[in-house]
Amino acid sequence: MLMLVASPPDVASIFIELGAATLGLALLSRFASRFGFSAIPLYLLAGLAFGNGGLLPLAFSQEFVHVGAEIGVVLLLFTLGLEYTGSELTQSLRTGVRAGVIDFVFNFTPGAIAALILGWPPVVAAAFGGITYVSSSGIIAKVLHELGRESSVETPAIVSILVFEDLAMALFLPLLSVALTGRSGSYAFLSVFGAIAAVGFVLLVALRFGPRLSRAFSHKSDEIILLTCFGMVLLVSGLAHRVQVSAAVGAFLVGIALSGPLAAQAHRVISPVRDLFAAVFFFFFGLQVAPAALLPVLPLAMILVAVTATTKLLSGWWSARLSSLSGVSALRVGATLIARGEFSIVIAGLAVAAGAEPRVASVAAAYVLLCAIVGPVAARAADPVYALISRSRSAHRK
Repeated sequence: MLMLVASPPDVASIFIELGAATLGLALLSRFASRFGFSAIPLYLLAGLAFGNGGLLPLAFSQEFVHVGAEIGVVLLLFTLGLEYTGSELTQSLRTGVRAGVIDFVFNFTPGAIAALILGWPPVVAAAFGGITYVSSSGIIAKVLHELGRESSVETPAIVSILVFEDLAMALFLPLLSVALTGRSGSYAFLSVFGAIAAVGFVLLVALRFGPRLSRAFSHKSDEIILLTCFGMVLLVSGLAHRVQVSAAVGAFLVGIALSGPLAAQAHRVISPVRDLFAAVFFFFFGLQVAPAALLPVLPLAMILVAVTATTKLLSGWWSARLSSLSGVSALRVGATLIARGEFSIVIAGLAVAAGAEPRVASVAAAYVLLCAIVGPVAARAADPVYALISRSRSAHRK
């Protein structure tokens, strides 16, 4: 009873601040919708303004918002997975290995070289290569939804690269952790084996039993479908994270496992919940960045963004060509993949926690924030840019 009496003032403050923040995000979304561009950069900048060291820091529980942000990521990937079947995913991965390797070489190399030039140790250079390599599944899923490209011809190529990257992270993170902390090789082996086994098991279930699961879980009640899908996504994502696999990959595979009328119903009932938590995710990301720490490293981050945006465009274009895509579809692949996000921050956190190089955190934060802003803008600009290039070519021929 004493706890109930003591807690209302804090709860009231949290509700007021969260309510005001959510209404603010709604206004930003209205503004973005009015002028026809992505709201993601505005969410990030709002987080930057109201976070630690911002214009008006908010004091609500960051732990609470962090949980909401993580839910936002897994729901984004779940709804993206609903667009595809298990056979489509396996075919995409089978044909997308070359594209994944090209993506790795083009985008890991700039970060590793930059770290070595700065005089950072080789293990930190490897970590920074990972930061510039991996795209943000959460941001890209949101961009595809905003642009109505979830079922576009180039989206399977984008998804196969994202899944390849996330699976690569399942191998990379345990190995990097061992290198940074000096743990035994057996720990790395067990982590990697567990990651591969978990992904293989969930994919096997999706392929073999997906239609049966869909029939078993189907129901005419939207409430039951909402609770069932939300519970499954969180459960599988949590188990995936427990065995060192991306929670986003787990959520994506749950979406893959559902098919038919259930997939359409799940997409409809989950979408409003997804949009709420996705906005929280981008806002929370901005909250974590201290503006004062960004200024000294901004020039370096801007150079890295320019270089790695170019390498993503090139590797995306090449990957699209391997999938027999051309024209604006090929340009869309590279432009959509520019955004970096959650994995890059996790990698930077590992390097900082191990005491390897304290500057990694501020450089990574500035880099990821800029990429998260440039990525959605570039994805939206792909069509008009390609149209402009085509007109220029036509005029030159004449």
